[in-house]
Amino acid sequence: MAFSDEVGRFREGNAAPLYLQLQQVIREAIGGGILKQGDAIPAERDLATEYDVSRITVRKAIGGLVEDGLLTRRRGAGTFVAGRVEKSFSKLSSFSEDMAARGKTASSSWVSRVASTVSPEESMALGLSPGAPVFRFQRIRHADNEPMALEMSTIAGYCLPSVEAVEDSLYTALDKAGSRPVRALQRLRAVPFGPEHAKMLGVETGHAGLLIERRGFRRDGRAVEFTRSYYRGDAYDFVAELSDL
Repeated sequence: MAFSDEVGRFREGNAAPLYLQLQQVIREAIGGGILKQGDAIPAERDLATEYDVSRITVRKAIGGLVEDGLLTRRRGAGTFVAGRVEKSFSKLSSFSEDMAARGKTASSSWVSRVASTVSPEESMALGLSPGAPVFRFQRIRHADNEPMALEMSTIAGYCLPSVEAVEDSLYTALDKAGSRPVRALQRLRAVPFGPEHAKMLGVETGHAGLLIERRGFRRDGRAVEFTRSYYRGDAYDFVAELSDL
């Protein structure tokens, strides 16, 4: 049976570039369970023949999915559906966007969301004066209903109209308000989960976790967010592409 018979073909009338169409076909196959974690995808030459596109188009499509963490290359073995969620450090994106790119459904369980005034630590991180308004959001992030991360974000008050503006995606709300970050500074370190965080994420106390601290900035240089995210170490890999060019 041809690969396209199982995962579908390009949609008629789709004007998107061919590599994006091929990416969408593979994303839908993974999201629909046709391709599962650990499964090998067909070789580049087979995909090129099956979809009547060039090897360059196939390579570009697969390269984008590898960068997004949906696929992983194994030297000498081929390209496979990633067995763990991989988060690229080279791309500034939200949790919801990361999960959608991997064919997973993102959801959140709110712990708290409040309007308040900036703390001394937040003031330093966001460059705000004492007493400046901020919005704080704390929630558990899920992928396909499985808890993946505990996210605690502080947003400068001038970046959102109200605390209720954030529904499913923080970055979507910031985008609507014209304050989506265009660059960020991030720091990662390994941490053991304490009892409270472990309970929220459904793991044992002392479980290995990854703490990401992010400071995001608008195009005008002003700070937007100060976010701490605790990711489950057994479910996430963080990757970065390096180049000497």
